[in-house]
Amino acid sequence: MSKVIGDVILDIQNISLRFGGVKALTDISFNVKEHEIRAIIGPNGAGKSSMLNCINGVYTPSEGSITFRGQTFDHMNSRQVAEMGIARTFQNLALFKGMSVIDNIMSGRNLKIKSNIFLQALRIGPAEREEIEHREKVEHIIDFLEIQAFRKTPVGQLPYGLQKRVDLGRALAMEPQVLLLDEPMAGMNLEEKQDMCRFILDVNDEFGTTIVLIEHDMGVVMDISDRVVVLDYGKKIGDGAPDDVRNNEDVIQAYLGTSH
Repeated sequence: MSKVIGDVILDIQNISLRFGGVKALTDISFNVKEHEIRAIIGPNGAGKSSMLNCINGVYTPSEGSITFRGQTFDHMNSRQVAEMGIARTFQNLALFKGMSVIDNIMSGRNLKIKSNIFLQALRIGPAEREEIEHREKVEHIIDFLEIQAFRKTPVGQLPYGLQKRVDLGRALAMEPQVLLLDEPMAGMNLEEKQDMCRFILDVNDEFGTTIVLIEHDMGVVMDISDRVVVLDYGKKIGDGAPDDVRNNEDVIQAYLGTSH
C-alpha cells in the first residue's frame, strides 16, 4: 500500500543567509508536504545545515520567509519553533552524557510539562500524575527504538549508534509534526545505518511524522526519500523525485566536482 502524501506543511520561500560578506544561502525555495520524507543533499559546504538552522530558528535569514501550517514568519526563535511542533536532531550529539537513557529522552518532554517547578520537586497532586503520563510516553519511545535494555544506562557509556538512537528518541518525545534530522547516519557502520533507516521509515509510517533529513549516503537518500532538494554553494540546483535528481546533469556535475 502506497502512503498518502498530504498538502504542503512547510513552505520555504526565497531564503538567503549572509554572514558579513559571505553568502551561505542564496534565494532558496522549496516545500515539504505532510507525511513525506524530504531529503536535502549536496556536497560539503553546500549550505544544508544552514538551511536547517534557518527552519528551526537558530539563524535568522537575511531575506525570505518560512510558512508553517499557513502561518508565515521571517524569523522564529528555537523555542517558538519547538512549541509549534518542529523538532531537531543534531549532527554532533548534544546529549547529557552523565544522565540515563530514560532521563535524556524525558528531557524532550520539557515543553509539554505544565506543573510548576515547586510541584514537580515535591511530586504531589497533578505534578505526580503528569510525570507518570510523561514517563509512559517515554517508555513507549524506548520500546519503539528497541533500547529497553539500556533504560538506566548513562548515555556516555553507550556505543555511538545507540547514542544516535537516544537522540532520535529525545526529539520524538516532543511529539513533533515535523522532524529535522541532521545527518542521522553520520559515522555509523552498515548495520547501524540499516537500523536507523528502519526507524526513520517507521517514525514516518507509524507516527505519521513528516521528516526533513540531511544525509550524505546517497544510497540511503534514494531508498527512503519521497523528494530530494539539492544544494551546491548555497544555491538550489535540483529538486524532485529521487530518480529525477539522480539523472539531473547539474547534480551529477556538482558531485563529480566538474562544474567548478
